[in-house]
Amino acid sequence: MPSPTSPAEALAGLWRLLGQPGQALERAALTGAEPVLPSSFAVGTAAQASIAAAALAAAELWRLRTQTVQQVSVDMRHAAAEFRSERYLRVDGQPAPELWDKIAGAYRCGDGGWVRLHTNFPHHRDGVLAILGCAYERDSVAKALLHWTAADFEQRAAEANLVVAAMRSFADWDAHPQGRAIAALPLLSLEKIGDAPPRPLPPGRRPLSGVRVLELTRIIAGPVAGRTLAAHGAEVLLVNAPHLPAMAPLAIDTGRGKRAAHLDLRAAADKARFAELLRGADVLLQSYRPGGIADLGFGPEQAAAIRPGIVYVSLSAYGHDGPWAGRRGFDSLVQTASGLNVAEAEAAGIDGPKPLPAQALDHASGYLLAYGAMAALARQAQEGGSWHVRVSLAQTGHWLRGLGRIDGGLACPDPDLEDVRDLLEDSPSGFGRLTAMRHAGLLSDTPPRWDLPSVPLGTHAAQWAGQGRQ
Repeated sequence: MPSPTSPAEALAGLWRLLGQPGQALERAALTGAEPVLPSSFAVGTAAQASIAAAALAAAELWRLRTQTVQQVSVDMRHAAAEFRSERYLRVDGQPAPELWDKIAGAYRCGDGGWVRLHTNFPHHRDGVLAILGCAYERDSVAKALLHWTAADFEQRAAEANLVVAAMRSFADWDAHPQGRAIAALPLLSLEKIGDAPPRPLPPGRRPLSGVRVLELTRIIAGPVAGRTLAAHGAEVLLVNAPHLPAMAPLAIDTGRGKRAAHLDLRAAADKARFAELLRGADVLLQSYRPGGIADLGFGPEQAAAIRPGIVYVSLSAYGHDGPWAGRRGFDSLVQTASGLNVAEAEAAGIDGPKPLPAQALDHASGYLLAYGAMAALARQAQEGGSWHVRVSLAQTGHWLRGLGRIDGGLACPDPDLEDVRDLLEDSPSGFGRLTAMRHAGLLSDTPPRWDLPSVPLGTHAAQWAGQGRQ
């Protein structure tokens, strides 16, 4: 088992990847040690390093604003708990609504292989049931899948634009064309996509004061990025289409610090309104299926033409290169497809898939998106241009795998609510009294906080609240 990468080494790798100033690393204090979650993978290291990269990028923006430096600190136990923030969420003292659909999960197929189904959205659930021709019950799904091979069902589901993954080992994934494409990509990329004059950061009391973020995201990774930017003072406007389903616990947990509006970009009036919002934005953050936002007229180059100087931040499931570049996916499926579930199961000595103890690819990708966004803002403020940041769950999974394994990590106790009570905070919200995870990325002079409560989607008008920058 390869020796694990130290948290400091992991952070330095992230920091240098985007060409950030090396002296900033001297101002980062990383406390705690593996293991902090029951896993053979370095999930705690991934949590600490990704959160620290975002916090350090916020501190660097503060230095650009004020010519003063501040210290950054991230504790590994806190970071790992934040990687499971949705698990610890309570509303009026009660657990949030159930996250998973009753037939979601892993099933053995007729060839002995496994597939994982993601059926939390009704159209994905109904599509799977239509292919299988069975009842909406776990037993019925299990029996129907015995008539399929894992690879055939994965392919049939992909052709129907559904979200299913066949379980692979690392060796299988490394030999797969998409696995090879992912291995050839950097963890995240920052690319100039247009010319524009610099927009210096405005005066403000926080690293992202006056920065407007237009957010088009759902589920975990994209919303975590928006939540992180809000924690450092950005004005974040979350835009959802009213006809799209949402997962209530995730929307509640990741909605802190944001205003939430409804627009349907298929409608001409709403599309025009969104374009107007974009003209006043500094960052556009989107995590919809590859090409989906571009089809509506707001892809990276399109957005840069509407708003020169935009920082455009994209999340995908399987990266922007390779045969699966357009494929839909979620954290649990990418874990299954890319070998992580097999490797974890082998370490535990069990048959069948074993997921990581957190939606680690989602959460890490969220902080990497926020890190990339802030690094791009720093570039824009100093040299101008429009910029595109790209992150994918599969690239994040490849990075996690490369951090090494934790000997005996699976014996670590699984922290329950009481174990992390000291890391939680209570606040009012549009859903009731919220008990939720504090942010682990601490800055000495501008501590992170969320000024706005989490509210139901569509609560606010689709307009900017503050003056921001034009």
